[in-house]
Amino acid sequence: MENYPAPARALVADMSQKAAADPARAVAYQGAPGANSHLAALGYAPDCVPLPSFAFEDAIDAVRNGLAARAIIPIENSLHGRVADMHFLLPESGLHIVDEYFLRIRHCLMAPDTVPVTSAISHPQALGQCRHYLRERGIQPVAYADTAGAAALVAETRAPGEGAIAPYLAAEIYGLRLIAENIEDSDDNMTRFLVLAREPKAPAAGVGPVMTTFLFEVKNIPAALYKAMGGFATNGVNMTKLESYQRGASFAATEFYCDIEGMPGDPAVDRALAELEFHTKWVRVLGSYRQARPRT
Repeated sequence: MENYPAPARALVADMSQKAAADPARAVAYQGAPGANSHLAALGYAPDCVPLPSFAFEDAIDAVRNGLAARAIIPIENSLHGRVADMHFLLPESGLHIVDEYFLRIRHCLMAPDTVPVTSAISHPQALGQCRHYLRERGIQPVAYADTAGAAALVAETRAPGEGAIAPYLAAEIYGLRLIAENIEDSDDNMTRFLVLAREPKAPAAGVGPVMTTFLFEVKNIPAALYKAMGGFATNGVNMTKLESYQRGASFAATEFYCDIEGMPGDPAVDRALAELEFHTKWVRVLGSYRQARPRT
């Protein structure tokens, strides 16, 4: 908690106390109060008790340790791709994916007073997504670990001419003035979040299209990936995402993160997964859940 600026620490303490009193409604997220993940938690479950966590590992541990029933974690952004480390943290967490949520990212410039803003503090990705706005106005970007944390820092220091780029919720929480809204350079900035829980939860019948996320490692032989993927093509299973990453220092063990439409129990999916298992070292299903947005 000491890693947060002072205005955020009091809020984190209060929110943590509320979550401890009602862990069944608590949803852990990474970031200071007012972060995009805070907005995602409220958008996904409006009646939840949001529980801020300084790092992704802290949010995951909150669920593993029973401090929160769920965690909502960003997995990919439409402009910047996958979120770093999540492909390693998910399999190590022991948690299950039970849902997904999409959040439209909107950046706001905020400051403590009416002095013209000459520098803006924020996460490097947020600064990059607003670079045209900043350059046109001669505002110097200053990198910080967290958007909402940057807003809390500006509220604490109240340095003349210093502003922050963060979600509108951060301005409300820390008593900052909204200088400008929707300052991002692209209007199609979307982040996909995964909802994690200790126990798997099968999608209810009739909820509509379903996704399944799984990991696998191919055998280190020629055409291994081609053969592993063949079952999805021959069985008509739509694959919406396939990403590779390396684990360890050998550079010989390639693991893959995959999303498909459908779920185990569907005959076509069962046949495709059976063929995948034949051509890989291991397969681990992380969860099946309803589609929050249609893929086809």
